Amino acid sequence: MSCAGNGKEVSPDAALRSELRRRLATWTPDRVGTLMFIRDGGRLLLIRKKRGHGRGRINAPGGKVEAGESLLRCAVRETQEEVGVRVAEAVPMAELKFVDQADEQWLGHVFLASNYEGVPVETAEAAPLWFPIDAIPYDEMWEDDRLWLPHVLLGRCVRGAFLFDAGKLVAYEFEWARSDPS
Repeated sequence: MSCAGNGKEVSPDAALRSELRRRLATWTPDRVGTLMFIRDGGRLLLIRKKRGHGRGRINAPGGKVEAGESLLRCAVRETQEEVGVRVAEAVPMAELKFVDQADEQWLGHVFLASNYEGVPVETAEAAPLWFPIDAIPYDEMWEDDRLWLPHVLLGRCVRGAFLFDAGKLVAYEFEWARSDPS
């Protein structure tokens, strides 16, 4: 996934951006996870997470990569487990480093799909919800989603890092470009 070149966004506080960069110099993730955003015309499939990391929040289906599993396979498997939908094709759209000052460090890989089979169903893990693209409930999602997700939905790939303190986003920097899945 080539993702550099067209635009860059950074948080306003230079000192916190400097702290983010300092931490990134030796950063390694504790967990690697995926998210699968499914677009169907003018609507987006999201979930209300019922348990685990992000419980109560709205997000996309996804989860932790298992040993020996590819990123795409993880995203497809987690989507099927969480909402009963089988994704036929997906495009890698983002690589996001979630740098936390106190909690686990996550490396997230985001996929976008429009080719899927099945009807979303509620499971013990998640309740599926369709939202119009212009009415995504960002206030119920992770704070960083409102920054990078609009780029993904415009067909741009994103690569970036987000610094959190006690669950609150305090600094970020990311680049975006027209998607080139090669």
